[in-house]
Amino acid sequence: MSKPLAICVYIVTVVFFGCFFLWPIWQILQGGLLDVDGRFTLSYIFEVFRNPVYIEGLLNAFGIAIFSTLIALLLALPLAFVADRFEFPGRQFFMGATLLPIMLPPFVGAIGVKQILGQYGAVNTILGKIGVLEVGQTIDWLGQGQFWGVVVVIALGVYPILYLNALASLSNIDPALDEAAENLGCRGFKRFFKITFPLMRPGLFAGCTIVFIWGFTELGVPLIFDYGRVTSVQIFHGILDIGANPFPYALVIVLLLFASLLYGLGKGLFGRHTFAMMAKAGHAAQPRRPGRWGQLLCCGLFIFITGLALLPHLGVILISFTSDWYASVLPGSWTLANYELALGHPLTVLSIRNSLFYASVATVLNVAIGVGIAFVVVRTRLPGRHVLDTCAMLPLAVPGLVIAFGYLAMTQEGKFFAFINPIENPTVLLIIAYAMRKLPFVVRSSVAGLQQSSATYEEAAQNLGCPPLKTTLRITMPLIAASVLAGALLAFSQSMLEVADSLILAQKSQFYPITKAIYELMTFLGDGRFIASALGVWAMAFLALTIVGASLLLGRNLGAIFRI
Repeated sequence: MSKPLAICVYIVTVVFFGCFFLWPIWQILQGGLLDVDGRFTLSYIFEVFRNPVYIEGLLNAFGIAIFSTLIALLLALPLAFVADRFEFPGRQFFMGATLLPIMLPPFVGAIGVKQILGQYGAVNTILGKIGVLEVGQTIDWLGQGQFWGVVVVIALGVYPILYLNALASLSNIDPALDEAAENLGCRGFKRFFKITFPLMRPGLFAGCTIVFIWGFTELGVPLIFDYGRVTSVQIFHGILDIGANPFPYALVIVLLLFASLLYGLGKGLFGRHTFAMMAKAGHAAQPRRPGRWGQLLCCGLFIFITGLALLPHLGVILISFTSDWYASVLPGSWTLANYELALGHPLTVLSIRNSLFYASVATVLNVAIGVGIAFVVVRTRLPGRHVLDTCAMLPLAVPGLVIAFGYLAMTQEGKFFAFINPIENPTVLLIIAYAMRKLPFVVRSSVAGLQQSSATYEEAAQNLGCPPLKTTLRITMPLIAASVLAGALLAFSQSMLEVADSLILAQKSQFYPITKAIYELMTFLGDGRFIASALGVWAMAFLALTIVGASLLLGRNLGAIFRI
């Protein structure tokens, strides 16, 4: 890449992030730290910590984040270790199936959980049939345990992110270290905790950070469970007063502050120590084949965890095929009408078309900016180039709820960006929000592709008189096309089902994306939840294809996309 073009990419990226990342955060800070006279004040922040309702919301948000991360880690670590170290029947199939839970946002899976654990759902019906519950007796699982319902649904939806990071970390560990430890008598769990786990720690930290922030700021699942005692939902309900009430701003500031502090603390404690062998293993470790019982245990572990994680999705699928599921283990009737309605209902048709448009334009923007950033970071020595890499990864560390709220704040009447206020038409802001949130996927995949392709090909082409831009288009881009395509597929599919930005920014039905349409359909009486489930299954099938495609293109390197 020529220096003038690199400088142009640098300037465009800085302007883009300045306008649509730093500026909305600055608007939030102004709204929560300035009084009516424009003077600096901390009174609104202090009031958040004096208000028992807000305190309860923050404590619940912390609890959801901590426990969902721990559960996800407990699910992901054994799977990654078994997949990396052992050969067993169906290994490749099970490794692919492990990624299925991330093919649908957790808040859609919450629809299935509500049906399974509802007072007249499948679990209570089974307990009644086996005599645990008396006739007419029910257990209000979600009424008594909404908190744990939210925790489990989030953990089951996002543990594949930790699995990918753990698998990538394990594959980068030089097997000579494990062999040396075993020769010195360090075996079994002792070797794992003394040798393997410390070497995995930087990679696990990256995944845990994303999962923790995800759980801390999750909006969709608490909304579906009607769990309002959490900060994200309190902010969502405060949007109606965004122009006159400073406390939604103060809540967002507190949310952002804690997310940043916890990330920095974790980075200092767990992310600062790196090991030379983490860059690339000296030689590939060959998985060993255990005995017959060992192979059965490996298969059983994958079947149990993957099956448990897919239960919410199974619930959604079953709901989508019925119009009558009450006080029975399985639906009382079966129909395909919901799928016809999902593709014929005015709200769903518009939402599919809108999501396709928003996600497509956002992905094109992601590829243009992301590939440019990757070239500047990997192929140039431009001063400050690593600032671009840092900027590109920040959207993973800053909650989407914060960015979406910031966009609302910066487009209020009288503000510089008032001309793109989403109340009238959210198209521009939704595209920008999707592009900003999913840019890390394209940047990381493009950087990985460039690092794996030798620069000597480009140098040879330029030595033969090929201009830099033509060299990039004719030589480099074909070499990294698979990596760029994988990142673009993930960016597109995740944009199609983005939750926080869609729920907050899309406020008129003609502009609803798929996730907002699903949420609105869930509030309809009658067949609303059945149509919402059918729409969710259509989205599930679509996202599954993109995840499988990206996995085939990137393999184990797919985990690197989810690293900060």
